[in-house]
Amino acid sequence: MKLLSVAIPSYNSEEYLAKCIRSVLTGGDRVEIIVVDDGSTDSTYEVAKKYEEKFPHIIKVVHQENGGHGEAVNTGLANATGKFFKVVDSDDCLGKNALEAVLNFLEEVVDSEKELDMLITNFLYDKQGAKHKKVMRYNHAIPKDRFIGWDDIKFGKSQYLLMHSVIYNTEVLRKSGLKLPKHTFYVDNIYVFQPLPYVKTIYYMDVVLYKYYIGRDDQSVNEAVMIKRLDQQYKVTEIMMDVYNNSKIENKNLDNVMVHYFDMMMCVSSILSIREGSEKRLGDKKKLWDKLKKTNLSLYKKCRKSILGRTMNLKGKTGRRIAVISYKIANQIFGFN
Repeated sequence: MKLLSVAIPSYNSEEYLAKCIRSVLTGGDRVEIIVVDDGSTDSTYEVAKKYEEKFPHIIKVVHQENGGHGEAVNTGLANATGKFFKVVDSDDCLGKNALEAVLNFLEEVVDSEKELDMLITNFLYDKQGAKHKKVMRYNHAIPKDRFIGWDDIKFGKSQYLLMHSVIYNTEVLRKSGLKLPKHTFYVDNIYVFQPLPYVKTIYYMDVVLYKYYIGRDDQSVNEAVMIKRLDQQYKVTEIMMDVYNNSKIENKNLDNVMVHYFDMMMCVSSILSIREGSEKRLGDKKKLWDKLKKTNLSLYKKCRKSILGRTMNLKGKTGRRIAVISYKIANQIFGFN
């Protein structure tokens, strides 16, 4: 069994896939790299195969018909043999020293037969054109370098667990029944969210493992692209709504973490609807909030009364302007798209 399986979903990634693979290869034989070529029309598959031929004991290349990012993650998980599992997008990369520290720690966990369901690390927003790169740390919210549970985590208003920051125990992902939808963007939110009720033991390492490249015009998190794909944003948010409604959440602080995450998703769907501005999208925003109210009144009240919920539901054109200004200020601070 490998220590860590790293799935790299890849679609038309010929320009940057090699850099991503090389960054994970620094982990050596303890790492299993699963490159999932999601029906690319360029030379992505050939780039991946060259590395597989050179490192057959580390790299496995899987080709599939185009199914989208979620289906590529599903394929990576289905082929994983590692004790732990991480997703690295093909245009991102991992830090060499941080990866070594992470692997050394995971090796200690396995050798000592301790239970670990989720490892949390920091990540870097490498925004194109930005002079200063923003590091997202969790050191004010999570005790570092010790095994903890949900009662020990206290997230601030601007802190969330994202795909870039988590390494899951592979069995936790499988136990959660994770199956991401095909041909859908923004499913990384489901990937993080759905397994959380199955997580009991957590460990936080204050290292910057993941380098998240952001700023390409065609990138899925580009605001103009997100507005065009609003239907998919709604879809992911509704799936997360169903996940929450059907989950057995026994810990109050875990519930707070999940509500906090879902609140952010409602905010993103709402602000993009406001930014698009048409009557149809403003109507879709109302329908989303109405569905939440109908399916889970308690969750609706929590989200509606939050700072994000109140800001996104200010009435009239003036209210929507205030929501947009608040969003722009947050984007300048955190640089998330």
